Amino acid sequence: MKVFNYRDVKAEKAEEGASKTWVRWLITKEIGAENFAMRLFEIEPQGYSPYHSHPWEHEVFVLEGEGVVVGEEGEFKIKAGDVVFIPPNEKHQFRNTSDRVLKILCLIPYKKTDES
Repeated sequence: MKVFNYRDVKAEKAEEGASKTWVRWLITKEIGAENFAMRLFEIEPQGYSPYHSHPWEHEVFVLEGEGVVVGEEGEFKIKAGDVVFIPPNEKHQFRNTSDRVLKILCLIPYKKTDES
């Protein structure tokens, strides 16, 4: 078992194509998680993740703030307490539309990401 505070995990710049977005890899293979990774994204006001797709799904929980998730079917408003499921290969992007940091937890499977 591992117990720690998320602030003890270094925030790194998010992937290319993102703006004002930071990621903390909370649960990883390095601590023994074999199937899923848990990441905390912190998106500053007017920040966004890249508009992209990949062959694995996302399970997302909005912790704080407000924004939109952009997909192939349009934009959907999101706020604290909302849940988002993104199927494999669907283009998507998270945008912060508020004046507060948007914090989202995102889980992804390792099996698919290892193939990319």
